[in-house]
Amino acid sequence: MSPSRIPGFYDLPLSERLSRLSQAAGLIPADLAAWTTGGLTPDAADHMIENVVGTHALPLGIALNFVINGREVLIPMAVEEPSVVAAASFMAKLARAGGGFIATASEPHMIGQVQVVHLRDIHQAKAKLYEHKAELLEIADTVDPVLKSLGGGARDLEVRVIESSPIGPFLVLHLIYDVRDAMGANAVNTACEKLAPHVEAITGGQVLLRILSNLADRRIACAQCTIPVRQLDMVSERANLPTYRGEEVRDRIIVAWAFAAADPYRAATHNKGIMNGIDAVVVATGNDWRAVEAGAHAYAARSGRYTALSTWGKDEKGNLVGRLEMPMAVGIVGGATRVHPAARAAIKLMGVKTAGELAEIIVSVGLAQNLAALRALATEGIQRGHMALHARQVAIAAGATGELIGKIAAQMVAEKMIRIDRAEQLVREYTGTQQKP
Repeated sequence: MSPSRIPGFYDLPLSERLSRLSQAAGLIPADLAAWTTGGLTPDAADHMIENVVGTHALPLGIALNFVINGREVLIPMAVEEPSVVAAASFMAKLARAGGGFIATASEPHMIGQVQVVHLRDIHQAKAKLYEHKAELLEIADTVDPVLKSLGGGARDLEVRVIESSPIGPFLVLHLIYDVRDAMGANAVNTACEKLAPHVEAITGGQVLLRILSNLADRRIACAQCTIPVRQLDMVSERANLPTYRGEEVRDRIIVAWAFAAADPYRAATHNKGIMNGIDAVVVATGNDWRAVEAGAHAYAARSGRYTALSTWGKDEKGNLVGRLEMPMAVGIVGGATRVHPAARAAIKLMGVKTAGELAEIIVSVGLAQNLAALRALATEGIQRGHMALHARQVAIAAGATGELIGKIAAQMVAEKMIRIDRAEQLVREYTGTQQKP
């Protein structure tokens, strides 16, 4: 793949952007068409979910400048919020100077839960399950012969006693299952259901729930980056805002992160910023963004207190260092990832061959997005860049078209008055139309 640095990509016409992507990643016309047409027909959608009446499109942008584990990557992001793609791309550019992102992903082990209730002796039942551990793992291993042939399957069993609940104590069996390059929900759920009658026979209790957990803390992705302090120098384009030296920006970012680390109210918004980047790639690749969201926020509260998913500090050279660790249950086989043409094109663009590689890319985007938000918040404020892009949406909503969109957006930004009523007034002024009575 060609380098992910494509200078002037933003200013190219849409057709030329597609052409450059085709050259960079070897995409064929059918791949590009999946993005320009939405990729999913109503007939195809009718086979995916119930009560289909059509499809719903999101803007698809390309995050540039990413170097992950020494490899250049062009990253598709499906998101409706302005500034997300631009922010991730710019932070990736800063990270390049420090070697880019170093990312890892653990083995793709998912957790299936089997709830056992109505037990006479809960601790004796727990001991019996451990006595039959090898037998239960062997049964679970027969669920998916194809997955087994690829090196996946049952790995371990754990048994937990829930001592206090609204219904009193009960038992939970955890099946640790290697799902290889799948997200894994179907395989894990099937395995849990197959184990249910055997668990009942062993414990004398009743199995109720049999389902995977989205707190996939056995399937962790981690990304790290080092930003040379000189890359953090900021020269404001606005006369009423100061110029920031790199050391000051670094220290402000660390202070802003400390706020999220200490306060759950701030941490919720801090982590939402991370998910702005992560969800956009998860959606673009046809993965389950709701599962990833649930796992992320549960992981953030694993200590009993909700906190920031990322950490920021400085190294011995004074450079800014960031790290993001979180569950990442994503796949490149099965589900919408294979069914949706646009998702297939996204996987092809990134050149990923395993679910682990995809997880490493996604967590790197999350760290870049987090840095962008912290940098903006700690210096000129989050609204400057965000509202400049939002102004274009307001102009369109007011009825602006063509070149008028940019003119009205620029004027509202200059006036610091990005409102629909002002945009409508400007549309009337530029077009010479009068307000309807």
